[in-house]
Amino acid sequence: MSQKPALPQHEIVMLAETFRLLGDPTRLRILLFCLGGPQAVGDIAENLDLSQTLVSHHLRLLRGARLVRGERRSRQVFYALSDKHVSDMLMDMASHIAEDDADE
Repeated sequence: MSQKPALPQHEIVMLAETFRLLGDPTRLRILLFCLGGPQAVGDIAENLDLSQTLVSHHLRLLRGARLVRGERRSRQVFYALSDKHVSDMLMDMASHIAEDDADE
């Protein structure tokens, strides 16, 4: 079995910060909602029963961590997961949690 080399300290810090951001249930709900494709801020807020201000705040943090990307369409900005790595990680962790529940 080949072992990957250790991450440099700055990458460990970035990874820890990313997991810290994912530890917030509201941010995690926003990411999971965006699994279905690009979503407008208003639609995210309405579907998750959150204020647009709160959603915008969380999206700013998620965008800063490169977990989502925004695309302006006319007067609205639509947010989507930044890439397949993010969606795969979310789906893998959701599957992992489901496995743990089935084992109990």
